[in-house]
Amino acid sequence: MQWLAHGFHGEMQYMATHGTRRARPAELVPGTVSVITARMDYLPRDTPPDWQAVEFDRLARPGEAIVSVYARGRDYHKVLRNRLAKLAERIAEEVGPFGHRAFTDSAPVLEAELASRSGQGWRGKHTLVLDRDAGSMFFLGEIYIDMALPESEPVTAHCGSCSACIDVCPTQAIVAPGRLDARRCISYLTIEHGGPIPEALRPLMANRIYGCDDCQLICPWNKFAKKSALPDFDAREGLTGRTLAELFAWTEDDFLRRTEGSPIRRIGHERWLRNIAVALGNAVRSGESGAREALATRAGHPSELVREHVAWGLAQQAVDPRPSPRP
Repeated sequence: MQWLAHGFHGEMQYMATHGTRRARPAELVPGTVSVITARMDYLPRDTPPDWQAVEFDRLARPGEAIVSVYARGRDYHKVLRNRLAKLAERIAEEVGPFGHRAFTDSAPVLEAELASRSGQGWRGKHTLVLDRDAGSMFFLGEIYIDMALPESEPVTAHCGSCSACIDVCPTQAIVAPGRLDARRCISYLTIEHGGPIPEALRPLMANRIYGCDDCQLICPWNKFAKKSALPDFDAREGLTGRTLAELFAWTEDDFLRRTEGSPIRRIGHERWLRNIAVALGNAVRSGESGAREALATRAGHPSELVREHVAWGLAQQAVDPRPSPRP
């Protein structure tokens, strides 16, 4: 409630709509007595050992589009929800019919808090759940049930004095340990936010066009992150290592076809172009060849939102990265 009172949720009105039901499972699903929490690793099966460095290196290539790792494969909502349903079926085979409802980022559920209280990990200073043996590269899911189960114990926190996630955040969205101002978070700006991206934050987005992984990439515990055993989260063609210009050229039909079954589809083609226009503007600032020409192709786009961000991008000037000579 304090987080909401500070307005840190931005335009995510759904965070406030359900009131206390988010924190009181039995108010959301009457009859709930216990919650089973689950997590599912999502690093692609071909992830290299030095994957954190590989991902950071993408920032040094301003013409390359960066999509958050979790979003490069199949929509996790569908995958995890189906697996939770199968788990519930197996439980029913053992104990008989029981009341239950499964969730994965799909209802007013305090997922990270439930996960930490049940021993899945501790809340890192970036607010995500961390596990000593798996880092934070996993999805969370829950099954609300009407049976009393023995409680699993929470684990102790192991962040210590480390502040790497706070320090690395491009927009300084982690305003204090465990407190995130979503309005400054690049994941929020590129996914949840529907209008113009604040101009002051645009240069800080660099070439990130959907989400941001920096606070997880820098985390020492993610050297223990596990690869998924499922092909669902393997990166699909077109979302990794592609240029901004390539993705900016996608028609709406291209976008819908290439993002079918992907979590990216939910933002729509208009926001997709908005995000890439900002990244291309930053590429112009970096002196990237062809960035200005790519932007110009959408200067007359029917969407005012797209046109405004394209105009901003075209107005950027290349910045000489060399230090100015001393007088």
